[in-house]
Amino acid sequence: MANTPRTGAAIPRSTPESLRASELSASLTVKDLAKSLAWYRDVLGFTVDRQHEREGKLVAVSLKAGLVRLLINQDDGALGLDRVKGEGFSLQITTGQSVDAIASRIKAAGGTLGSEPADMPWGVRSFRVKDPDGFKLVFSSERTAT
Repeated sequence: MANTPRTGAAIPRSTPESLRASELSASLTVKDLAKSLAWYRDVLGFTVDRQHEREGKLVAVSLKAGLVRLLINQDDGALGLDRVKGEGFSLQITTGQSVDAIASRIKAAGGTLGSEPADMPWGVRSFRVKDPDGFKLVFSSERTAT
């Protein structure tokens, strides 16, 4: 038997291989689909991959930015339209692009940053932003040597 790194507890050697994922997609329920679509497309720079309609009405939009995929879908109100969205949750987006340039583009498009780009002790440069429903996104890239 081997010990687990965090608890030291014995685990059987026949433990299955750990998960090896290659992408992550997220689905966000939003209060105003048109407003959120405009924000993700025009402020952040996502592109529309597909629009989803039900009975002729737009109910969701699939967005992409490189390998990152988001589905934003219209809240149907079944759980209350005023329910809090985005609390305690953030999406971490890693890019090879300059986060300073991305932050500047967001501000130029009318977006507001939650934090300005800054160097972090763990070797990245990052900033934060919130979408119209309060979902938090953190953009980061490896810090370049100076």
